[in-house]
Amino acid sequence: MPDVGKRDYYEVLQVPRGAGESEIKTAYRRLALKYHPDKNPGDASAEERFKEASEAYDVLSDPQKREVYDRHGHAGLDGQVGFTDVSDIFGAFSDLFGAFFGRSGGQGGMRRGASLRAEISVPFEDVTEEIHKTLSLRRRVSCDTCTGTGSKDKKPPVACGACGGHGYIVSSEGFFSMRRACPRCDGEGAVVEDPCRACRGEGLVMGRREIELTIPPGVFDGITMRVPGEGEPAPRGGVPGDLSVRVHVKDHDLFLRSPDDPADIFLRAPVPISTAVLGGEIEIPSLEGKMTLDIDAGTQPGDTLRVRGGGLPRFQRGGRGHLYVQVLYDVPKRPGKKLRKALDGLKEAESGETGPARRKFMDQLKDHLRAQEKRRKKK
Repeated sequence: MPDVGKRDYYEVLQVPRGAGESEIKTAYRRLALKYHPDKNPGDASAEERFKEASEAYDVLSDPQKREVYDRHGHAGLDGQVGFTDVSDIFGAFSDLFGAFFGRSGGQGGMRRGASLRAEISVPFEDVTEEIHKTLSLRRRVSCDTCTGTGSKDKKPPVACGACGGHGYIVSSEGFFSMRRACPRCDGEGAVVEDPCRACRGEGLVMGRREIELTIPPGVFDGITMRVPGEGEPAPRGGVPGDLSVRVHVKDHDLFLRSPDDPADIFLRAPVPISTAVLGGEIEIPSLEGKMTLDIDAGTQPGDTLRVRGGGLPRFQRGGRGHLYVQVLYDVPKRPGKKLRKALDGLKEAESGETGPARRKFMDQLKDHLRAQEKRRKKK
């Protein structure tokens, strides 16, 4: 269920809804500097503000997540965003914090693998149930030659002598102390003395990874799923990045999803004129196959009938949407002799009976002609 206690992400970052990428990054930088744990040791309130701002930036800096959030709010991203602790934030935005504070970001030299993005398509009919998909992803994997150590002799990295294994060097300038990433170990705190030739000391090579995805029922086009830990692995045992999978739901030949509620679907159904006038039953397609729909006598073209619960499952909310059926009149272009004879009789019979739409049209026509006559008389 969506978290009703969450503040609007634009309000959190104090930016307008139309803010650009640089404006969002600047706003987050300002808040991250203000509430950074290193500047507020032991302050639980500051840490929560830091997490809140980071979550807002995670969504608004990602065009796909932002599009879903703008359309559906927190409910559209339910379960896909958020950070468990501060270390997750430093890992997710390692490059950004490297620019703010130096590579270590105040959390030592632990490197994090890059986050990856992928896309997957699913048939419209499949979203009625939980979907299980295997995603074949080309990415870096652990080097078999050195078993991921990055070392030719498979020995683990040793502590960097330049920084003492801290990953950063502290320099003093007057009353101020500044911390920057160690240039020898690039902020990792460790170095490989004899690099593996296959991976050049990284411990990683290009390969392929099979990832099993579980997509909840009712998923709609454009939703982005976050798979923790399935992004790029980090060199030599660091924290792996995350994988964001954008889901595309294919169009259906008959059903159209509502732009207001993706669980509601629309169907246009041609109906014989006799059934629309006299009433009766018609067969229509449903998500499970077909069903029978009752048509009331006097149903007008364009009337919309609702089938409760005939729509798709509501994404991560439970229940189902509705099926809306728009009635269209089925008018034969070349009626046969039998139908033509029946229509001739109908034409004669209906000369004394006019439907509500025709009566309204004739009244409007009379008003129009009167107005035209008045204009001619004034000239």
